[in-house]
Amino acid sequence: MTAASLETRLKASPAGGGAAARARMLRSLLPALSLALVLLAIAWLNPRAISYFGFTLMLNLAIPIALATIAQMFVIAGNELDLSIGTFVGFVGCVTATWLKDAPLVGIAVLLGSIGVYALLGALIHLRNLPSIVVTLGMSFVWQGLAILILPKPGGKAPDWLLSLMAFKPPLIPFPIIAALVIATVVHIGLMRTSYGVILRGSGGNAAALRRAGWSLLRTKIVLFALTGLFGVLSGMALIGITTSADANIGNGYTLLSIAGVILGGGEFVGGRVSPIGAVIGALTLALAASPLLTFMHIPPDWQVAANGAILIIVLAARVLISRKER
Repeated sequence: MTAASLETRLKASPAGGGAAARARMLRSLLPALSLALVLLAIAWLNPRAISYFGFTLMLNLAIPIALATIAQMFVIAGNELDLSIGTFVGFVGCVTATWLKDAPLVGIAVLLGSIGVYALLGALIHLRNLPSIVVTLGMSFVWQGLAILILPKPGGKAPDWLLSLMAFKPPLIPFPIIAALVIATVVHIGLMRTSYGVILRGSGGNAAALRRAGWSLLRTKIVLFALTGLFGVLSGMALIGITTSADANIGNGYTLLSIAGVILGGGEFVGGRVSPIGAVIGALTLALAASPLLTFMHIPPDWQVAANGAILIIVLAARVLISRKER
């Protein structure tokens, strides 16, 4: 069975009426609408923020958040969940600020080895039928401990080439926006427009059909987790390129941010339903709502985490209401 016919089989569903079609379209546009509402609120509260410098400043940390969200998205595409991506980003940050700068070959070897560890985790979870939440939760302590061993206290320095890359200022369009467009486009083409991307999504959408078609579920699980490790490495490197130094706890918050970004972008925990473009938009929305919007609203820092949760709950509630109209 070809990948094209498999995709047709996975997507097969009864034709809905006009109202259901409109509901599906509205549901797919919900991430963009959420981002637009956040931007409108920022423009109303502080019009000067809607500028080249304003976007560069507000979206400064959007790149590592988007990369971590894409990393989480690959795991969710296979009906799994990664609770270690935040501490893994911190581990990569410590390696980047120490070994990658002082001993590049050692640093590259360690980072490649960490991607291999992620691939092995995918194999272990599949072969032993272990809950990914339990396995990755345990790995979160491993990555955290390794990060502390590498860098017991905040410090280190990002490699000069990484600092130059993350400080790049193209004309007209801020670098974070260009980077987000590139990430979303590359991942969308690879996962949504290629035959093997169909296979990867099929492992979460209809594993039985995939097995009957002769594809290896073990291989797809390994590839999905390896891609998670790859984008986790890119996220950690981008974060250190922005902050210039590292801390073993620097990425701890990225676990919940990445999950929220995927869900905010239209992804679901079951069925292999994910959207790379939506995930990046969700990450941008969280990056804007996490600090700039709430700061302009004069909400104290202690309440900002709760406010972010409220934004996510409102969007998810809207998705539930729209989904009911699809039936």
